[in-house]
Amino acid sequence: MDSAEQGRDKGSKTRETGTTAAEPSTAAETAAETGADAAGSDFLLLDIGQAPPGGRTDWLTARIRAAIADGTLPVGSRLPAGRVLAAELRVSRGLVTEVYQRLADAGQVVGRGRAGTIVVAAPVTAGPVTAGPVTAGSGTAGSAPSKPAAASRSTSASGLSTAPAGATARATADTGTPRGKGGLVDALRATPCRIDLSPGVPDLTAFPRTAWLQAERRVLASLTPADFGYGNPQGAPALREAIVGWLARGRGIRADPGEVVVVAGVAQALGLLAQVLRAEGVRRVAVEDPGSLGARQQLEHGGMEILPVPVDAGGIDTAALAAGPAQAVLLTPAHQFPTGVVLDGERRRELLGWAAAGGIVIEDDYDAEHRYDRAPVPALRALLPEAVCYAGSVSKLLAPALRLGWLLVPRRRLDAVIEAKRYADLGNPVLAQLVLARLMESGELERHLRFVRRRHRARRDAMLRAIAAELPGARVHGAAAGLHLMVTFDRADFDDTALAAAALALGVKAHPLSWHRLGPGPPGLVLGYAAGPPGELEEGVAAFGAALRGLCQR
Repeated sequence: MDSAEQGRDKGSKTRETGTTAAEPSTAAETAAETGADAAGSDFLLLDIGQAPPGGRTDWLTARIRAAIADGTLPVGSRLPAGRVLAAELRVSRGLVTEVYQRLADAGQVVGRGRAGTIVVAAPVTAGPVTAGPVTAGSGTAGSAPSKPAAASRSTSASGLSTAPAGATARATADTGTPRGKGGLVDALRATPCRIDLSPGVPDLTAFPRTAWLQAERRVLASLTPADFGYGNPQGAPALREAIVGWLARGRGIRADPGEVVVVAGVAQALGLLAQVLRAEGVRRVAVEDPGSLGARQQLEHGGMEILPVPVDAGGIDTAALAAGPAQAVLLTPAHQFPTGVVLDGERRRELLGWAAAGGIVIEDDYDAEHRYDRAPVPALRALLPEAVCYAGSVSKLLAPALRLGWLLVPRRRLDAVIEAKRYADLGNPVLAQLVLARLMESGELERHLRFVRRRHRARRDAMLRAIAAELPGARVHGAAAGLHLMVTFDRADFDDTALAAAALALGVKAHPLSWHRLGPGPPGLVLGYAAGPPGELEEGVAAFGAALRGLCQR
């Protein structure tokens, strides 16, 4: 079986809802043994499994050439190092070298030594790019609609959570789910513990301090006194331009810098959208069930009525969505929180049909960059930009403390969102925006992503082993990507908030699954693995095992 076939085999296995803890998915086992990524790259959402047999060189050349032709890779942009792209696609380095040489021979790129391979020219006659099929794994450079004209204006919500502390559990004993009480989020974060397994937090020890300081020095050296004044509420032009390039390369989204609004994370993006949609008369928003408690709290605080829609192995139930009264829907299609499933191709088509008929899609691109055992999937925004409000951030990649994210909305709502942002805070701090722009443009952010992806995968594997040893009978979901695992106890009958409180008494905190549910379901946990070393993860899971045994003996 060649590498492309292996990648397709892995993808089919990781689309399953979950696996028992004693028998992790084949993809997870393979990753633990080989340490290899799935045969796909975030660069242009390349999936080598789409290449025809014997035609990989031609296929890769055509993909990069099309991206240069349609502006996804503008003049001045940098191609990945050949060895890096070859490793991600699991092809020979010679194949990538041949592709780059073909592009150089055509005058489209030039090698500049340590500066890398740079795009220097687009084809004189660049024909239209045909859109590919709308599938969960078919992110192609041409899958997005044409680039719109430039505008005249020059815990992520998916990670927010509430505290499973004893006091908090007592405060929510009547319903089991604290709703609309944002203070509980702060209470969890302030609760002291030995080991924190809360989801939604990356490896904060890996923050690229040296790269950040170097970029900051370069930014400060280039600023004029006028640059220290109030910035543009929409965001620094340099960062908005860098975000456009980042999204084009990694998420298949083509946009203009004038369409980007820089926000203080996805949490603020949801708050701004709630304000703007309410002014339009939109009141009912569907959410995934299970789904992020923090995201629900943001929308409820904005005055929205929340309507739960079930999630299964294919993602959100689009038939139930269409049959209901929701005017908008919030979802995490690339990596659903907390189940980890990917919205499949048929559901994507149905969702985009619902949106084309007037529905509003709010896409939280929750930790889409953290994937281990599957090929990349395109963002919904790349497929229907005029119906999708797209939000993302660097909270899961760099650090939540930066409070830096982005929001893209359909053009008819852009002015209203910018106005809401202006009156919210006059815009994000400019210096941090300029530093992030430099990291994006220099390639440092991609290098950091590759580094933390290897570290996060090793920690995921350690947690999988610990769950298999300490939580017999548990079922693990969402191991192919992300920063957390969802664990369910399908044949058990106990209160998962009580389990979380008992573990906290042992110095370990995590989220009971019921707090992210609106409907009924088996007890479970949402366990973050990115923020702690393997030994700490194993000790934390062991504490949950002890708490579970104590709970079952009562």
